[in-house]
Amino acid sequence: MPMKKFKVGIDAYSLKPLGLDPFELLDWALIHEAAGVQFSEVPAEAGDKALLKELAQYAAENDLYLEWGGGEHIPFDVITGKAKDIAASNRKAVEQASAMGIRTVRSCSGGLMRWREDAPPTETYLRDMAASLRPQRRTFKDHDVVLAIETHFEFTTFELLRLFEMCDAGPGDFLGICLDTMNVLTMLEDPVAAARRVLPWVVTTHVKDGALSLTRDGLVSFTAEAGQGLIDFRTIFEDLSAQPHDLRLSIEDHGGDFVIPVFDPAFLAKFPDLTVQELGLLLRMAAETQDLLQKKKLAILDRNRWPEVCESRVERDLRAIQSIVEEG
Repeated sequence: MPMKKFKVGIDAYSLKPLGLDPFELLDWALIHEAAGVQFSEVPAEAGDKALLKELAQYAAENDLYLEWGGGEHIPFDVITGKAKDIAASNRKAVEQASAMGIRTVRSCSGGLMRWREDAPPTETYLRDMAASLRPQRRTFKDHDVVLAIETHFEFTTFELLRLFEMCDAGPGDFLGICLDTMNVLTMLEDPVAAARRVLPWVVTTHVKDGALSLTRDGLVSFTAEAGQGLIDFRTIFEDLSAQPHDLRLSIEDHGGDFVIPVFDPAFLAKFPDLTVQELGLLLRMAAETQDLLQKKKLAILDRNRWPEVCESRVERDLRAIQSIVEEG
C-alpha cells in the first residue's frame, strides 16, 4: 500500500526562540513551504476570540492546517501535588479550538515523574486522571474535539491504553494520542513498536528524530536532525498511512539529552511493561548510535545552543521529512 501524501508542517515550539507571533509563524510556514502549524503551546493572544477567528481565516486562505494545544490530563501539579482544575482549562482550550474549526487539543501536563523518588506510583496517576477525565467526556464530545495526550516523559503507550480503558473511551472518542516519535525512547519504548500499539488512537503527531547512547549512568536519549538519527520514519509513516482518519506530520525539534538510569533496579521496576525483546531493540539502537557518534555523523546538541540553530535546523527537518513522504 503506497504511503499517503501527508501534509508536513511544524510545531510552534520548535521556533520559540524566534519570538514570532501566531501570524508570523504562519508566514514562516508559508515562506518555508510547510503545510501548517501546530500550536502545542497556546499563544498568549488566544484570549482574543476575534483574533482566533482571524488566525483561522488567514490559515484557510493560505491552505495551512492549524492544530491546537492548551489541554491537560494530570489533575494536580506534578511537583507540588497541589490539585488543579483541569476541567476548566480543558474547556477553555476546547472552546478555542472549536471556534477555529480545529478538532484536536494537545495535552502535555508535565514529565519526568519517574525520575523522582517522592513521586506517586504510576497507578495513582492513572486512577486520578481517569476520575478527572471521565466527567469531561461531554465537553469534548459536544465540541467534536479530541484531547490528544502526548507521548511525553510521563506515561508509556501501555499505560495510556490502560487510561483509555479506565475512561471507557475508544479510538475516535474523546481521548487520543499526540505521537511524539522520539519521546518514546526516553520511556524505554521502541518507536515503531510504540506507534503500533496506539495507532488507532493517534490524532496528531510530533515528528522528531533521535537516538540512544549507552553510558556508565545508563541510556541517554537525545534529539537529532531529521534523517540523521535512528527513528524509522518510513515504517512509522507507512503504519500511520493505513489509518482511516486524516493525520498531519508536525515537526517538533529542540536540543537536549535525557539520562535514563536503567542500571538502577528501582528505576527499571517502574517500567513493568518493558519486555526483553523491546529492550533488545533499544540496545541495538544504542550500538548503532555509538558507531555514528564515533564516526562524527551524529552529535548531541546542547539545549542552550538551540536558539542559534533552530531556524536552519527546522528548515532541514522539513526538507528531510517532505522527502520521505514524497518518495512514498
